Amino acid sequence: MDHAALVETHISVLVFLGDRVYKVRKPVRTPFLDFSTRELRLADCRREVALNRRLAPDVYLGVLDVLDGTGRPVEHLVEMRRLPEDRRLSTLVGAPDFDAAQLTRVARVLAAFHERAERSAGIDHAGSVEHLSMLWETNLTETEPFLGRFLPADRHARVAAVARAYLDGRHPLLAGRVRGHRIVDGHGDLLAQDIFCLPDGPRILDCIEFDDRFRWGDVLYDTAFLAMDLEHLGRPDLARRFLADYREFSGETHPSSLEHWYVGYRALVRAKIACLRADGGDPAAADEAAAFLAQCARHLAEAQVHLVLVGGLPGTGKSTVARGIADRLGWDVLRSDAVRKELAGVAPSSHTASEAFAGLYTPAMSARTYAALLDRARVALEHGDSVVLDASWLDPQQRLAAQALARRTHATWHELCCVVDLREAQARIRARAEHGADPSDATPEVLAALAARTVVPWPGARRVDTAQHPAAAVAAALQLLRPDLGETGSTAG
Repeated sequence: MDHAALVETHISVLVFLGDRVYKVRKPVRTPFLDFSTRELRLADCRREVALNRRLAPDVYLGVLDVLDGTGRPVEHLVEMRRLPEDRRLSTLVGAPDFDAAQLTRVARVLAAFHERAERSAGIDHAGSVEHLSMLWETNLTETEPFLGRFLPADRHARVAAVARAYLDGRHPLLAGRVRGHRIVDGHGDLLAQDIFCLPDGPRILDCIEFDDRFRWGDVLYDTAFLAMDLEHLGRPDLARRFLADYREFSGETHPSSLEHWYVGYRALVRAKIACLRADGGDPAAADEAAAFLAQCARHLAEAQVHLVLVGGLPGTGKSTVARGIADRLGWDVLRSDAVRKELAGVAPSSHTASEAFAGLYTPAMSARTYAALLDRARVALEHGDSVVLDASWLDPQQRLAAQALARRTHATWHELCCVVDLREAQARIRARAEHGADPSDATPEVLAALAARTVVPWPGARRVDTAQHPAAAVAAALQLLRPDLGETGSTAG
């Protein structure tokens, strides 16, 4: 038989006896809960049992009354089945032989739970821009007193700026999450220590019961919490697997940036809690607070939405660089040559012999092409996807229009100009024409005409020398866009 034990938290006392656990509330009142009367404690006990039976019906056995000598109730207990300590997920993931299929079962259970979870207009508000802004601003404000003590101020400022920019530019994405019924009455506090992996499936315990609003949110509000916790436990690989499994079982189609944004938020909350513990004298909590803020910053770096112009004269390798960036970072790529032919009703692989600024390349058709390119980019950016735009970008007015789009969507702005010797560009154009599969219609004569008109190709852009091997040119471009990748890489999503 398991040994007896007593565990105390700031709001409860848990008594472990044999195969049972008994939880009694403390008569406390805090800014977020009120257990000051027996009636309030009874109501919360009943609420805890009802809510947690959604995910662990055979663990939460009921509410017991504590009676005085006259038979009157003086207190109330939640009675629970005691689960084996060695089956906690937080313990299991530390073993080198951990069977990740157990985490897959958790993802499946959670996806089914979210599918049947309660939804309502009131719950939907938790997915609104206003509510999410309030959550971030509250936690940013509540961590400010610890800047310079437990948290670096510069990192905190960066976190605040990126989190706000994401929220400001993603209104259509967040509105779509509400319309798609992805805002639910969830768990609210999904930690690995409260998940038990049993032979007949996982049991997920201890949801938030004292305030419904703390459970309400996007389904990613729950999944990001567990992903954040798994990563903090030293298993970013399992965090990624869990999120991927959940995406598969739930049919989710959200952009990875939204996952990262929610993981960042959950890490910020944990940083705040660690700061409060450190302020209370816990010697280990200060380092933990800094680690959580660093985790938050890493995920917000991944959540940032980018708009990248990759341009240059024909034959300079801009399409190779653009595809390489998109493949490495998982970003969308839009190519003006393909959009132009789509607008003209021409097959992408067909070739239209034309002089510069004639046929499909008149100023009017080019203006139409660039407008369509930017409109498609706008939709992607507003929905959380970073975009690489592959075009010549020789017209300063078109570049200014793209820059204005980046400002409106709060996207990080990049300009890359591919450069190579004109003779090399001409050779590439001839080789491309012989192959015949590329949508570009550029000829050596078109290149010469464009080069003659372009005295300073792109004064605001950073140059990418494409005379080197294509892989090296892509690597150079990536270093300009994401110099942090060599240090951190992606941690979830």
